[in-house]
This record gives sequence, C-alpha cells and structure tokens, in this order.
Amino acid sequence: MTVLRIGNASGFYGDRFDALRDMLTGGELDVVTGDYLAELTMLILGRDRLKNPAGGYARTFLRQLEESLGLAHDRGVRVVTNAGGLNPAGLADAVRQLGARLGIPARVAHVEGDDLGARYPGSLTAHAYLGGSGIAACLREGADIVVTGRVTDAALVTGPAAAHFGWEPEEYDRLAGAVVAGHVLECGTQATGGNYAFFAEGGRDLRRPGFPLAEVHEDGSCVITKHPGTGGFVDVGTVTAQLLYETTGARYAGPDVTARLDTVRLTQDGPDRVRIHGVRGEAPPPTLKVGRTRLGGFRNEVVFVLTGLDIEAKAALVREQMAQAFLKARPAEVRWELVRTDRADADTEETASALLRLVVRDPDQGAVGRALSGAAVELALASYPGFHVLAPPGKGSPYGVFEAAYVPQEDVEHIAVLDDGRRLAVAAPPAAGTLVLREVPEPDLPDPLPPGPVRRAPLGLVAGARSGDKGGNANVGVWARTDEAWRWLAHELTADRFRQLVPESRELTVTRHTLPRLRALNFVVEGVLGAGVAAQHRFDPQAKALGEWLRSRHLDIPEALL
Repeated sequence: MTVLRIGNASGFYGDRFDALRDMLTGGELDVVTGDYLAELTMLILGRDRLKNPAGGYARTFLRQLEESLGLAHDRGVRVVTNAGGLNPAGLADAVRQLGARLGIPARVAHVEGDDLGARYPGSLTAHAYLGGSGIAACLREGADIVVTGRVTDAALVTGPAAAHFGWEPEEYDRLAGAVVAGHVLECGTQATGGNYAFFAEGGRDLRRPGFPLAEVHEDGSCVITKHPGTGGFVDVGTVTAQLLYETTGARYAGPDVTARLDTVRLTQDGPDRVRIHGVRGEAPPPTLKVGRTRLGGFRNEVVFVLTGLDIEAKAALVREQMAQAFLKARPAEVRWELVRTDRADADTEETASALLRLVVRDPDQGAVGRALSGAAVELALASYPGFHVLAPPGKGSPYGVFEAAYVPQEDVEHIAVLDDGRRLAVAAPPAAGTLVLREVPEPDLPDPLPPGPVRRAPLGLVAGARSGDKGGNANVGVWARTDEAWRWLAHELTADRFRQLVPESRELTVTRHTLPRLRALNFVVEGVLGAGVAAQHRFDPQAKALGEWLRSRHLDIPEALL
C-alpha cells in the first residue's frame, strides 16, 4: 500500500501557534497530529476545570483550527490530536460548532474512557494512558478529525498507521515501528535540530526549525524528514537524541505494543532524511499506566542577591536570620540553595553577584505566605551589606504532585465516539496476548580502546546528550557519534562515574541502560525531581539541562577522539 505521511504540528501546550498552518501548506501530508499533553499540562487543565467545568481542553487548538480547518478539508488531511485533555467530548463539540460556523463539513470523532478520577478520590486528575486503537476505530469509520484525552504520545501515530494499513493487534513489529516513529515526532522540532547538543556545528539555520514528519511504510519502517525549505535539519544525531528522550531501557512499553529500542536501526537516507528500520515488537504489558495529579500544598520563594565580597558569610547571616523568624511558625519544608554566579573583580554588578534561593512548602498557605514575606522584607535594613531580593515574595501558590499507578487493561473502558453519536467499544488485549515487563539482559560491550595518551576535556566534545523528566525521576540519554567514541563511552561512563559527575545523584538510585545499536547509554536517576515537575523541587525542575551539565563535566578522554 502507499506510504502514509504523518506530520506533527505541536509538541506541547504552548508550542508554535502557526505550525498547524505551516504543516498543511508546506508539503504533502495525509495526517497531521498535535501533541498537547504532558504531566504538568494535566495539572494545569485540572485547575482550569475547577474554574470552568466545561473547559479542561487545550483552547489553543481551537484557535489554530479556525485558520486551518479549511486547509485540512481542501487537502484531504486528517487531524488527530490529544488536545481534548480532560474533556475530549467538549472539544469535539466545539470543533463541530467551529465547522458549522465556517461552513466547512467535518466529521469529528473523539476517544474517551481514560478518565479514572472516580477510582482515585482526592486526585485533581487521574487518567489512563490509552493506546491507538480508539483512534484507529474513529478513522476507519470515516472521521476527519479525531480528538482524544490522555493517550500515549505515540498513539497519535500508531492509530492512523493501523487504520491505514489494516494492521491487526498482534502485528507487533509493525506497531512497534509506528511507536518509534511516534516517539520521534511527538516533541516536534526536537527531531529537526531543536534543543540539539551539537547545534553549533556546520552553520545550520536553527532560528526556526521546521516540524517533522514520518513517511510510514506498510512494514512499520519509516523515514523521518521535514517539509522542503523549512529550517533546521534531520540527521541520525537528531533522531537518536529524540529516541533517547524520556525513555529508560530496551523495552519501551505502551498499551498497543512493547517496542524494543535495542533493535532500532538508523540510516541516513539523504539530506534531511533518516530511515528507521529493523524495529521489533513484543506483546504489550497487561496493565495501563495511570497518571494522577493532586495539589501537594503551597509554595513560596525568595531569592536574595549577594554581591561582592564575603559571599559565604552573607549567606550564613541571612540563613540564621530567617531561621530565627521561622521559630514562630516553620514551614513543613525549607530548602536553601546558594548559586555562585559571582566572579572576582567583575566589571558588572550582575557578574559580581551570587543568588541565595529560599524555597518553602507547606499544606497551609498561611505558613508560606506572610510568614515568609514578612520575615524577608523585615531584613531590608538589618542584614548583610547590599541586601536586596530579585522580587518580593507573594502569598504563596499551590503546587502539584504527579504520581503513577497501574490498572489492568481490561478494567478500562476504551470508547470511540463517532460523529453520528455511535459508541464503539475498543477491546483490550486478552490476558494471553500480554507480556509482563522484564528487564532485558545487559548486552555485550564493544572492545575497549587500546591504551593511549589522554587529555582532560569536557565529555560533550565526544558525546551528545538529551535529558527530561518522568514524574520524580529524570533520564539522561548519552550517545556517541563514532564507533571509536562508543568503545570508550561504553566502558567509561558507568553508573558510578555518572554519580561522580552529577553530585546530586550520589545518594540516589542511578540505573544505566545500554543500547549498542544507537551507540547510546540511558541513565535513570530516581527521585531527583522530588514529587515531579510541578513541585519545582530543583533549579531545573524538568531536568531539561541535566544532560548539558553532564556534557560540560571534564574527564580523561583519549586524545585520539579529540
């Protein structure tokens, strides 16, 4: 059958507004997808729903569609998006109303069943990650636009591919290939040079990277590319980086299939074209992941600016003063962090200054409101020389907590709701057709490099990295671009060495996963993000720059690689 061209037009809620129009006008497409949901987004939508029960979906999508619905209709491009968030039925109705107002016929279907809030009292949101089967059912019944709630990001590709090629649920290799394609597309321009470790090489134009698309074939293989004339670039490195993003080991599990990342092969197939092939799949696990969010309490922050001499003494003084203030009512959690951004003999005041960050949390808003702001402001004339803060603390704001749970697949009612109101039940895989997840044995490592002279240098000269968050954990994918660099990296960057290079991980569990075909290592750092991104546990709450910090650390690197 013909190649299915699937383009992405959104990697998160807030991504480039005109991407949908650009993807529809920039070249040939069969399907355009939009990924709007993340753990933090579910919390944001949950709070929106508290204010307006009829809301709970990504309103940006409607505004984008207002200028693009006609384009999609004229070009015969189907739209598949998870912008439905907590209210896919509400967004589907809004899209129908938009089509009627614009005079553009559009059959709009939606997928529901992911909302498990009734099973988890006390949660702000609780949603199962559904697979692509409901999307496929909607498309097979003729839907032009499919709106979902919480599905896996890759489901936006597996659903259209399964519908187009007629794949059966047990065709695991084909489905796994589509999962890998979906994972590459899901974060938009991260596959076309955005946030890329080696962005400064080659004079490439990264001011406005084009969004990616996948040419999916009937056997599950694909080519990742972008529309002609758009910015950015696609090569084995950009695709490798995205493949490692927010994954763990060799088994990448989803509701439809478990994709074996250790089987993925990447081949440069021409300028801005990377072929993904050889992907193998296994039966999906018997359970679905459930993402739960809840309000964890209230948070407040004040950043003291310490300028010039005696930085450590100034920090010690203000800490002691605030400790005295907290004797009356100490918040449940008090965290201090001194960031030494200062330089000696600096020629600007900013570069002569360090930042002392105080973060407090408590279930009671009052304990982090006036108790903090009053104590900090009262020090204005009674503390270290040069006292000032970046901004006065406020009343304290609520923060969220993300937690994961798991339920049997058969316990979740997965429903495709068609434009005419028909409701089609989507069957869960039978118990005999699932496979409990187990770790893959560690593969053999390549032979180490022969002994030779070394030079102290940053890891990033020979390795790329990309990092991100999953709940309270962070993952850091590190890859080499040559076989020789891989031979060194595989033996040098152990979990213990990672802990040495990233001191805040030394007391945490760090697990290393090896992916030789990608010349890559994937590290999972458990608990480094506390209760998740919304809790803002650390300076970089989503661990987006953790990989770049790792690349900046110095090791003894063979001179032959430099």
